[in-house]
Amino acid sequence: MAVEFTKIFSQDSQLYIGAIVLLMSILIARMAPLPRPLQPLEWLTDLAKSLSLKVNHTHRASSQQFIAGMLSTILLVLPFWLIISFFIELAEFPWFFEALIIYVCLQDDHFRYIANEVAISIRRDNKARARALLLPWLNRSTQSLSSVGLSKVTIERVANTPTYGLASTVLFYCIGGVPLLLMARMIKQLDSTWPVNNPQYRYFGMPVYALSAVLHFIPAKLWSFTLAIQGGPKSLATLCNPDINATPIIEYQTNAVIASALNIELAGPAKFSTGKSTEQKVSMPKLKYGPLPLDGDIQRALKLNSIAFSLWTVSIVLLPVIWGTLRILNG
Repeated sequence: MAVEFTKIFSQDSQLYIGAIVLLMSILIARMAPLPRPLQPLEWLTDLAKSLSLKVNHTHRASSQQFIAGMLSTILLVLPFWLIISFFIELAEFPWFFEALIIYVCLQDDHFRYIANEVAISIRRDNKARARALLLPWLNRSTQSLSSVGLSKVTIERVANTPTYGLASTVLFYCIGGVPLLLMARMIKQLDSTWPVNNPQYRYFGMPVYALSAVLHFIPAKLWSFTLAIQGGPKSLATLCNPDINATPIIEYQTNAVIASALNIELAGPAKFSTGKSTEQKVSMPKLKYGPLPLDGDIQRALKLNSIAFSLWTVSIVLLPVIWGTLRILNG
């Protein structure tokens, strides 16, 4: 029996090593995240902002802005992606570098701690602290957000972060390994840096937004499903047939699912910085599934997030175990 097991393990060693690397990277990223200034994806964000200041000219034709955004995306993604992928192929222990990249791609999972601190600050009526906590994590202004607004954006961020974090990491790593995962994560980082619902990036950010929406459509649906099953038939119906399909579409559909599961209202108008020390208000449709959210709803959203996270991590363990069991039974 031991010989049979060893033989089967050696035949499927890549599957088991991959599952172990993925699971350990997820757990380490959740328990010991990097400080935000040390995260490589934040360096990409800073580089993208600097580049957009030089090439994103909003007074020019929309087609020129679109082309500038497309070329900027290629310039920022392709060279770094090729270099990193090349070095991984040359590495003597590729699993170590794969674990490192997965760990880097999952750094936004730390937001759940920020969300908890925001809920505490709202409860204590310390809106200034809550705004300061959220500012580095959002691509919109937080200066004038009320308690309700702070609760809304926090719940939305809690709902959407695992789409391009846990869900995308598991799916893309299983399908195409680290190269596909890294490509998708870099594209999502640029999409968050140049949000198309911000008038400043309406055309400039459209190429990377469209690419990100296509790449993350399936991960978003799978993650939303793990939220929807906790909300019951109403949330599952919302997942299958959302009432509103606004831009950004991935985020709106996920927000609709969690709003339905929590029976609250999300989304609505947002203010964005124009880059000239001024703000511009943008009208966005509301997702009305109940009353306005409060700080307690943030805790409820975090609970849904934790249960969904547990389902995903258990599946990472169970699938290789089921596969190995079937191989032994058919051996």
